[in-house]
Amino acid sequence: MNVLKYFLVGFLFGIVLTKSEAVSWYRIYEMFHFQSFHMYGIIGVAVATGILGVQIIKRRNIKDIKGLPIEIHEKDRGTARYLIGGISFGLGWALVGSCPGPIFILIGAGFLPVIFVLIGALIGTIIYGALKSKLPH
Repeated sequence: MNVLKYFLVGFLFGIVLTKSEAVSWYRIYEMFHFQSFHMYGIIGVAVATGILGVQIIKRRNIKDIKGLPIEIHEKDRGTARYLIGGISFGLGWALVGSCPGPIFILIGAGFLPVIFVLIGALIGTIIYGALKSKLPH
C-alpha cells in the first residue's frame, strides 16, 4: 500500500508534465533555439518551488514520512563538477529532446522509440558509476 502513493504522485506528475507540454520535443527544440519562453517559464517555476520548499523545510523543521527530521546538507563548493555535469546533461537533453523524467512519460504515452533514449540514459548511468571515482566531486 505504501508504494501506491508513489505511483499516484508519479502518475499525477506525468499528467501535469504532459498537459503543460514539458515533454514535447517541439517545446524543447524551441527552448534550445531561444524561440519561446514556455520551457524557461516551467523551469523557473520549478526552481522557485524548490527554493520555497527547501526554505519551508529548513525553517519549520518538517519531518519525513517516517517522522524523522529532514536534513539538508550544504553542498561542497566546486565549479568544475557543475560545469562538466551541466554541459553533459544539457548536451544529452538537446541531442535526444528529453531529460530523464519525461523519458518514462513518453514511453507511457506510447512513444516507443524513446526506449532507445532510456537505454542510452541507463548506459550513461553505468559509465558514470564506473568513472565516478575519477571525476571531480
